[in-house]
Amino acid sequence: MCHVSKRESLLLLSRYFISGSRSSMAAVALRSCRRGLSQILSNGGLAALSSRRLEGDRRHKSTVQYASRPDLPKLAYRRVKGKSPGVVFLPGYGSTMNGQKAEALEEFCKSLGHSYLRFDYTGHGASEGVLAEGTIGTWKKDVLFVLDELAEGPQIMVGSSIGGWLMLLAAIARPEKTAALVGISTAADHLVTSFNSLPLETRKEFEEKGEWIVPTKHSEEGLYKFSMDFLHEAENHCVLQSPIPITCPVRLIHGLKDEDVPWHISMQVAERVLSPDVDVILRRHGQHRMSDKDDIKLMVYTIDDLIDKLTTLV
Repeated sequence: MCHVSKRESLLLLSRYFISGSRSSMAAVALRSCRRGLSQILSNGGLAALSSRRLEGDRRHKSTVQYASRPDLPKLAYRRVKGKSPGVVFLPGYGSTMNGQKAEALEEFCKSLGHSYLRFDYTGHGASEGVLAEGTIGTWKKDVLFVLDELAEGPQIMVGSSIGGWLMLLAAIARPEKTAALVGISTAADHLVTSFNSLPLETRKEFEEKGEWIVPTKHSEEGLYKFSMDFLHEAENHCVLQSPIPITCPVRLIHGLKDEDVPWHISMQVAERVLSPDVDVILRRHGQHRMSDKDDIKLMVYTIDDLIDKLTTLV
């Protein structure tokens, strides 16, 4: 019988991913040692992570609902009710609540019986609004509305890319609603620091044009456009200039092959948060979206470990 604790097995698993080992036997052995996940496996709950589910088995997916807000665009969301702590997923810039990570998390939360909520920011997906008119402040308000009005009790916020930045802002503003944080390729302050790191003449050229054009492989146009107003507004929400007043457990997963958001940003976040319980997991071959099957499994294992930790503390 395996006597490795759940936390020890997760640490071993993180080392496995960092080392880039090709030993599938090692991965299977580590997974079989997890107390909580062994129960889910026996009940078929990890079917959410099978290739079939990740490719989009939508038969049992939650239905889209719309939240009305006075004088603000409606927000589209999908919600599964269940036990506390719940899980809220915050997608990246230009992404929606229908991505692979978001859908896999719903199936996982269903298998555990925990509540789950995913949504589209203003100007994204099925929500109202115009993407180009949104700001970091706009999307922060969206997250706070979701926490205040749609989510019941403390939540584990899972933020991808800019969603990782927004989860930090939301955790600072709503500590009572934040049980734990899981950042995936966290992009805290990234747009501001990236622009400010450009040569002075290049910055002046963009400022004269009124927008910053960034090449990307994540949009159909092959580029993102950010107005100078967007960047100036984003400066008001930077968090890496001083200690970050967050004391809940924090987990930060980042790929060393991330070409969009440098992995050292996750290290900076880890250094600045005041929480005594912070882990950083670096994936040697991980890229920005972290949507490979093994990436998603690691995310799920991390959340499962946090749920176990939080419910044990209670």
